[in-house]
Amino acid sequence: MSAPPPPPKTAERQQHSAYRGFVAGVFSGVGKLTVGHPFDTIKVRLQTSTTTHFKGPLDCLRQTIHREGFRGLYKGASPPLVGWMFMDSLMLGSLSNYRSLIKTNFYPHQERLPPMAQGVAGVMAGWTVSLIAAPVEHVKARLQVQYNARGNREGMKYKGPIDCIKKLYGSHGLRGLYHGLTATLLFRTFFFFWWGSYDLFSRYLSTHTNLSTPAINFWAGGLSAQMFWITSYPSDAIKQRIMTDDLDQRRLKNWREAARSVYREAGWRGYWRGFLPCFLRAFPANAVALVAFEGVMRNLP
Repeated sequence: MSAPPPPPKTAERQQHSAYRGFVAGVFSGVGKLTVGHPFDTIKVRLQTSTTTHFKGPLDCLRQTIHREGFRGLYKGASPPLVGWMFMDSLMLGSLSNYRSLIKTNFYPHQERLPPMAQGVAGVMAGWTVSLIAAPVEHVKARLQVQYNARGNREGMKYKGPIDCIKKLYGSHGLRGLYHGLTATLLFRTFFFFWWGSYDLFSRYLSTHTNLSTPAINFWAGGLSAQMFWITSYPSDAIKQRIMTDDLDQRRLKNWREAARSVYREAGWRGYWRGFLPCFLRAFPANAVALVAFEGVMRNLP
């Protein structure tokens, strides 16, 4: 049996470059949106609808395509197309720099950060990207829960992302656009499990398999994303409730009330409603995103 390949070459195994991660993150964001947005639309609709609206993810998929066509699955895609390019650029660029900062100050003599430190860098990157993610996800969620027949815009509150931004800002100012920021910060604290497990999976696969570096990035990226969603999903369900609440007549004053509202309506299962499409999306979308990110990181000067 041949010896396993060396550990995949990542940012911390190269001479650090402050800009490389930001550029690579743009490619990650495009890949993630293309593969993952239809799954995300089904997830958000299940999270924010009553239990009688859809029988499950397949029924939600069927109704969406029947009434709105395949374009309905990409509703609200414009904000994350632009947003995820910036979001992944900021998240992965700051992740790379936080890794370098932690390594320089706490692990100067180690070639590679331990998984715990990788997780801490992930949390810091998650909090940083929340400054962009909160308004992008807010607009996306409001567009995704607009139900209308294909081509029929009559009765729609928002005609598109720009109209949604104008109305939110016009009626509620900057605070309206950033409605749900606290929930977004809490949700992205679970990046600890994403990036900590990504390092663990990468180490294991590089040591115990003969997979190529892109294949290791693919499998580690997909598996670590699923670990993230398993730990973070209830907080995401609560975040979506907050972001789709009526700002003119708010029912949910804070995160705690949103959590109670979910439980009152559906018990503990309410926190996991829509989990299946999210879980199915997590692997391919993030596997492709991490392959793109690591590939660009290895090849940029």
